[in-house]
Amino acid sequence: MKGKLLIASMFLGGAIAAHAQNSLQKVYPVNFSEVTITDPFWKPKMETVATATLNACVSYTQDKTGRIRNFEKAAKRSGKHEGIYYDDSDVYKAIEAIAYSLKNHPDAALEKNTDEWIDKIAAAQLQDGYLNTYYVLTDINKRWTDMEKHEDYCAGHLIEAGIAYYNTTGKDKLLNTAIRFADHIDSVFRKQNRSWVSGHQEIELALMKLYHHTKNKKYLELSDWFLRQRGYGNGKGVIWDQWKDPDYCQDGLPVKDQRKITGHAVRAMYLYTGAADVAAVTNDAGYITAMDSIWQDVVFRHMYITGGIGAQGKNEGFGQPYDLPNKTAYCETCASVGMVFWNQRMNMLSGNAQYIDVLERSLYNGALDGLSLTGDRFFYGNPLASEGGYSRREWFGTACCPSNIARLVSSVGNYIYGTSASAVWVNLFVGSNTVVQQGKNKIALAMETGYPWKGNVKLTVSPAKKQLFELRLRIPGWLATPVPGNLYHYTDQQNDQPVVMVNGETVSYSTDNGYAVIKRNWKKGDRVTMELPMKVRRIVSNSEVKQNVNKVALQYGPMVYCIEGEKGGLKSGNVILPDNTTFQTSYEASLLGGVNVVRFEAPVVTVGNNGLSVSTQTQKITAIPYFSWNNRGANDMQVWLPASIQKITINE
Repeated sequence: MKGKLLIASMFLGGAIAAHAQNSLQKVYPVNFSEVTITDPFWKPKMETVATATLNACVSYTQDKTGRIRNFEKAAKRSGKHEGIYYDDSDVYKAIEAIAYSLKNHPDAALEKNTDEWIDKIAAAQLQDGYLNTYYVLTDINKRWTDMEKHEDYCAGHLIEAGIAYYNTTGKDKLLNTAIRFADHIDSVFRKQNRSWVSGHQEIELALMKLYHHTKNKKYLELSDWFLRQRGYGNGKGVIWDQWKDPDYCQDGLPVKDQRKITGHAVRAMYLYTGAADVAAVTNDAGYITAMDSIWQDVVFRHMYITGGIGAQGKNEGFGQPYDLPNKTAYCETCASVGMVFWNQRMNMLSGNAQYIDVLERSLYNGALDGLSLTGDRFFYGNPLASEGGYSRREWFGTACCPSNIARLVSSVGNYIYGTSASAVWVNLFVGSNTVVQQGKNKIALAMETGYPWKGNVKLTVSPAKKQLFELRLRIPGWLATPVPGNLYHYTDQQNDQPVVMVNGETVSYSTDNGYAVIKRNWKKGDRVTMELPMKVRRIVSNSEVKQNVNKVALQYGPMVYCIEGEKGGLKSGNVILPDNTTFQTSYEASLLGGVNVVRFEAPVVTVGNNGLSVSTQTQKITAIPYFSWNNRGANDMQVWLPASIQKITINE
């Protein structure tokens, strides 16, 4: 095996150079730095992140923990390391989130403070480009000896932060620091063909960002080199010794031979994001086949209705197919963030809207749930049921989730628009403005929408000069089915379609891979409107999901709903949702920051004082969006409700 790997590596550079000339990438996303968010749903959340969330990140990074002090000590090459060996990454993710936030929410004081952080980070870098405060302050002679110690993981987040900060501010000090570290890693590993299996993947996708930013092929080659290390028995470190199972780190098989999802969910998402990035450039059939198969395994057998992934806390990851417990669901916030990354890359690779459907589900439900409405409390895991003892926390010892959700919300502009040689793509319905390049022409786009509470979308298309091109509008998959595959389905079989108009006149459109395609000579001020039918839909699971037998969930548009209990009153798990239930929806501006609620009357089970008698009483019930629960205290909560009394578990 090792001999085959060495031979493959000898020809890697030439193979990549040849493939890179023939990239079949379908969609190129418009960068967040080119998009201004005006959306009534997302802009307030971005402003909350820009203040409360980033304030929390700065406070804990700079004052309440030793993360910044570690860099100050490392610059002096002396002092005791504080915290955990991977804490550098939290600093980098915070800077990345700050960079995204500064685009839509300029803050001179925050930028100045971040510049001071960057000075300290750069000062801590060794002459040869190495940068990791843990090893600098413990024993530099042990660097690059334990594959699980997150050195390359931290390097990946440094690269992402450097690129993001440069894109917003034009300042390149952090980016140059990251490039020096990437060059150090390249010289130590790829150029020497020294075996190294990243214990926590991240470096792969970061190097691809650096490749696209610099156009330097060595970063593409290094990313692919890291991918090719896996599956040959070379993984060593605490994690491998602890689990005695290379699948925990997706190291059981070479990446191109993998077909099933295994192990730690966040590690997997970052790995497969990097693999999809490489495949998009090289058109490598091995990666494409693997990505397709693994994606189907995740979405068809392992994904929660919220778009969350990772059913088990013991490995922070995947268990057996269809084993999706609700109360003990792990569904780490970072894993949902990773689902957004990976599914965007799969869409870039294929031009298929099904990946954006899954991205949207994870974004609006599984990921957004990790952030409180006040912006300063966080979920690490995101269960789908609670008896009332689960709450968001101010911070965590392992603090990956706060900065991760901060950078996702702040960078939502990355996921809205795309371009290709002959088309402009609209993937998410988020009020925003941008200008995209179409050949030699510039196309101004301005979107207004009531999404996700309303289905109205208006897009003004204004090319600098009249031009023929395709406008591709995603037709949300939730109109017909909750998710691709047969893991979940609606109890009704309606397949609604949007109504699309151009300049007030209904137009016919072709469909392609989940997009409505309108091809015409576009001129300045053309107005496109799309009306998406929105109504409450009942969802049931595949019968293989034993935890959800005889249970239903509710969805409205892209939003999954839940029932939240009341202290001393309603117990959410005692609500029954019969087939004949009727629903009313309304927007409540004063509730939970402004949300659509779903109201209905339903039987609620109660137990007599003697504990022997059971009765039902019809009550008025209000369901709220899943992401908004636990913002009124630690109440009980249920996503999946019994459809009849026969299977109900009484919550006393």
